[in-house]
Order: sequence, then structure tokens, then C-alpha cells
Amino acid sequence: MRRLRRLVHLVLLCPFSKGLQGRLPGLRVKYVLLVWLGIFVGSWMVYAHYSSYSELCRGHICQVVICDQYRKGIISGSVCQDLCELQKVEWRTCLSSAPGQQVYSGLWQDKEVTIKCGIEEALNSKDWPDVVLRRELVLFDKPTRGTSIKEFREMILSFLKANLGDLPSLPALVDQILLMADFNKDSRVSLAEAKSVWALLQRNEFLLLLSLQEKEHASRLLGYCGDLYLTEGTPYAWHGAVLLPALRPLLPSVLHRALQQWFGPAWPWRAKIAIGLLEFVEELFHGSYGTFYMCETTLANVGYTATYDFKMADLQQVAPEATVRRFLQGRHCEQSSDCIYGRDCRAPCDRLMRQCKGDLIQPNLAKVCELLRDYLLPGAPADLREELGKQLRTCTTLSGLASQVEAHHSLVLSHLKTLLWREISNTKYS
Repeated sequence: MRRLRRLVHLVLLCPFSKGLQGRLPGLRVKYVLLVWLGIFVGSWMVYAHYSSYSELCRGHICQVVICDQYRKGIISGSVCQDLCELQKVEWRTCLSSAPGQQVYSGLWQDKEVTIKCGIEEALNSKDWPDVVLRRELVLFDKPTRGTSIKEFREMILSFLKANLGDLPSLPALVDQILLMADFNKDSRVSLAEAKSVWALLQRNEFLLLLSLQEKEHASRLLGYCGDLYLTEGTPYAWHGAVLLPALRPLLPSVLHRALQQWFGPAWPWRAKIAIGLLEFVEELFHGSYGTFYMCETTLANVGYTATYDFKMADLQQVAPEATVRRFLQGRHCEQSSDCIYGRDCRAPCDRLMRQCKGDLIQPNLAKVCELLRDYLLPGAPADLREELGKQLRTCTTLSGLASQVEAHHSLVLSHLKTLLWREISNTKYS
């Protein structure tokens, strides 16, 4: 990269030599300068992408740290032996969008998988022994030696109540977690198994995967080792599929949307994906383990399978209602912009009390409909466009307390699904 910068520097200085200026007419000098400018910008973009990739993609660090802890007997899991001893987990394409959360496509047991692992500690240190030691002390500090299975069950139940709410369905979820912890089916949960499951529960997406495991639109959990876990293969991305992540911020939003429409699925397939997204919104609303909020509603999180069935690509920004309320309620504020959880879970600010309220201004459905308006209306059949636009506009105006809009919420969602199904039913797209 240093040689590349030196070459660009020399090239940029060359046109200003007196000999070259004397030989080339003014017009040709302008063209040459434009070429050199293009080389400079292109070189900068290559350098920026390279730097971004090396910063975001550190799966090798993640594997080294996890396997070190596995060999010391600190952690365990259904994937550990294949990952660390037999080398049967193949890491493929880096999909990370943040350094602290490593995401890779991969292959395990002849299945396409997604590998996810957090390496916050490793990113901030070059001293490997200290990195591993700190990770052991902080991430895998609970439960401690001597904890009984009854005490561990109570730990899990208290954690779930704090994050999902006090729900009657939680004891059954605790049983499922303990069953998953005993991956080798020896009817006991070892300390390493307990530490691994407890660390996994601290990861928001893993907790969401457990809570939504019966829902068809969330990826299925396949295995884990420590706090590294594998899910079903990465769905096709609807958002920015034709662009490198480093290039997306450089393009105007209008051009970005146009590229997505040109290179994305045909409209009937988009309608089928949209129906799946609407069904996912239903699943988040008063499910077995409470209500969940989508707190970063972007098409970056919208994915689909080879048969154009919707799959949520990323659950990191889906949060339980209890967690959002605990964060917002009573929080000091001067205006509503101070009352935000995640990217777009907004609550009103009580300016008299200068405290955030616990109820969100905009429900999931309204935010999803704002997305669908831009991605369903372009290319929609002419006889459908007016009615579809009308229903999407109605949908985006949903607001207020969830208890007050529940009936209206369900009615609007049902009308939208019916309208789209009517258009694609009895065709190859259904």
C-alpha cells in the first residue's frame, strides 16, 4: 500500500513539469489531469476498502481465542471439536459490519452456515495472553465452580425475566436452554457447558434466536462453541446486493435505490418477500415470549432464500419490549430525540417531567411500510399501484400506544397481505 501511495504521488507531480506542459495543448492537459484525478480517487477507494476489510474481518483472531479457551477446558459446545481439532468448520466470505461482531459465511457438515463471534477484547490489544486471560475473567466468569444446577436454573430464569419480562412461558424456555447446554446428552451440565451457554445468552441475537426459534422467518441455530455460534446459511441480501459496503455511503440515496430496483428480484418476487416480512412483523407482536421491537428498520436486515421466502438477515437490532422499556422509561430528556433505543425505536419525552416515556411512538408495522413503499411501488402492476400506495400510506401513519392500535394494526396488516397475495396467487410466484 505504501508503494501504491508513492506511485500516485509521483503521477500527480508529473503533469506539472515544464517540459510536459510545453508539449501538450491546454485541452489535452485537462484530460490528462482528469485521468490522474481518477487514478488518485480510485487508489484512495482501494486503500479505504482494504483498510475497512482488515479492520472488520478478523475471523482468524476469533477462532484462535475460542479454541484456546476450549483446549483449556473453560468452554465447550457442539461445534468445538470440529472447529478446533478436526478443522471441519470452513470459514468463507467475511460479512462483518462491525469489528466487535464477526460474521462469516461458512460450511459445516456439508451445510451452508453463518458463523458469528464477538471479539471486542481482542480488537483492543496486541498482547495475546492478556487478551485471552481478560476474556476468560470477564465473559466466562459465571457460573462459578460449586454452582448447583438448581441455582443455575434460577440464574437463567432471572436473566430471562429481566430481558423478556415476567412471562408464564419462561420456565419452558429455561428447560430448552439447559437441554441445549447438555450437548453431549450425558444428562448433566458441566461447568464448561454452563459457562458457554451463559456467555451466549449475553449476546442479544442469540437470545432472540432462542425466543423466535419456532418462527419460520428467523434463522435456525445449528451449534455453538463458547460464545461462537452457527446458524443456517446467510440468506440473499435485498439491500445493497450489488455494492461493496465501503461504496454505499458514497452514492446518493436515489441512485442507490435505482440500482437495487434494477438488479434486485422481479416485482412478483419482491411481493412474495414483502409478504414474508409482514408475517415476521406479526410474529414479533405478542409471541410466546412477549413483544419484540425492530430498532433498526433498514433493508440491510431483509434477506430471502433461493425460493424468495423471507428470512431476517440480522436480529442484532431486534429487541424485547422489556429491554426497550427498561432503557427508555425514566431516562432524562429535553426532547424526543433524546429518547431513542437503537437507531429508530423512539419514545415521547415528557417535557414537564423531563423523562422519557416507555411506549414507542411508531410501531414495527409503520416502519416496515415505509421501507415497502420505496421497494414495492416502483415496478408494481398499474392496476395495483394506486390501491397499494393508499394502503402503504395508511400503514405508515400508525402510531400511539401499542394497546390502542392493536386492532387497527392487525387490520391494516391483513389488508396489505391480502392485496399482495391476490396479485401473485395462482402464479409461479406463489
